[in-house]
Amino acid sequence: MNKELTVALNYALHKGFQIHPDAFKILENVDVQKLEKIIKEIVREKTRQKLFQISQDDLETYLGIKDDPSLQSNVKVLSDPTTKITTGEGVRGYNALFSSRFNKLKRIIADRPESRMLKSIASAKTTKSEDDFYVCGLVSQRNTERNITKLVLEDPSGSFEGVVFATELQKTAGTLLNDQFVMTRTSLGKNSGFIIKDIILPDMPDQATNKSETEAYAVFLSDLHIGSKYFMEEEFAEFVSWLSSPDPIARKIRFILIGGDVVDGVGIYPNQDKELVCQTIEEQLKKTEELIDKIPKNVKIIIMPGNHDPGRRALPQPAIPEKYNSSLWKRENVVMVGNPAVLSLNGVKVMMFHGQSIDDIVKTTPGLSYDKPTNVMKHLLRARHLSPIYGSQTPIAPEMQDLLVIEEVPDIFHVGHVHRAQLDMYKGILLVNSGSWQKQTPFQASVGMTPNPGIAIMVNLKTFQVFHENYNSNSDNILQS
Repeated sequence: MNKELTVALNYALHKGFQIHPDAFKILENVDVQKLEKIIKEIVREKTRQKLFQISQDDLETYLGIKDDPSLQSNVKVLSDPTTKITTGEGVRGYNALFSSRFNKLKRIIADRPESRMLKSIASAKTTKSEDDFYVCGLVSQRNTERNITKLVLEDPSGSFEGVVFATELQKTAGTLLNDQFVMTRTSLGKNSGFIIKDIILPDMPDQATNKSETEAYAVFLSDLHIGSKYFMEEEFAEFVSWLSSPDPIARKIRFILIGGDVVDGVGIYPNQDKELVCQTIEEQLKKTEELIDKIPKNVKIIIMPGNHDPGRRALPQPAIPEKYNSSLWKRENVVMVGNPAVLSLNGVKVMMFHGQSIDDIVKTTPGLSYDKPTNVMKHLLRARHLSPIYGSQTPIAPEMQDLLVIEEVPDIFHVGHVHRAQLDMYKGILLVNSGSWQKQTPFQASVGMTPNPGIAIMVNLKTFQVFHENYNSNSDNILQS
């Protein structure tokens, strides 16, 4: 018996464990570098179960020789725009979109006690009372001058302009986005104008987090950009190979969520063809299929489109069209969804959004940046909308209902797009920006954008403990939190 195996077994024996003789043959073939970690993991799990023997069956399960049937892998699609898209025509479509946005967000804010005192804007403009009242609407204008901020709100009955004097409240007003929904506490001024005394956002409620009954893990990935010569193919292949390894965490992975920009696309930006190794969408998706084929079949893979993927560019996006690669759609362990989507993974609610609107919000909101995407994600959660600003860089289709309102309260919010991997928490919601698997491109270098690619983020859906594997050899490449 080699020295490493003796040390590992002594650890188990000192913890009061017995080793079944059949287990020795398997242990002798295990990579010595992994051996001690595996034994400690088995001891920890079996101690929790109050079972103090390590059998051949235990080792076969942990080493991936045999699947662990106790780990759940239930996927339910709770919300997906793919089958709900009903684009309106012209002005009628945009009227329907914004009416839907207003009504959905008004229903959300109706849970707040102040909503009992809500007035329509038309009613508020005729009030003679000196008491404070509440109105809600979409922000159509925001201007700051001479130490005051003016806000114009619109609802279906009309619009009104209110003035914010309080210094602290002006800071809140300064972060509001065009077309964002708010409720304000307002009073009449001396000159018949309106003074805004408080600004209330729909925001997220405090509530208990849903958790998986078993310790299944989900991996969060985004922005692979397969087909680009900057795609980290060797590193990604190493990660895929790790999924089939005897690593205790790898053995418990049951979900992989890819949050958009799976491929680099074609004709997305000028001279892109010079940066492609796969010149057509079909080639890029075929390459994607080849890589996915190496992932263990007991892992469910959820794929969402981004702005580089084929199909509609405007939000909300349907799933990547089947016509480009029907084989992906036909795989039993692959689930194709639109952008955004809400999923249940063993009862844990995950909201996926590629994150195109981050571009608009960073450009218009002081204090927000691409370097810290989770701060923008908090902004979206407070607004209860994934892309509030209409008419900026992010194209939004005139849908008959606004499918970008955050109606479900997620347990995990997963976003990509900006190529910066970062973790954070907000009101009990785990925020995951999963970064990218594309090295810095010439364009990113030209604008001073430094990605931290090649990081696989994994979440234990029972404990919400987060792990990560870094496949980037650059020592400065770290996961932000």
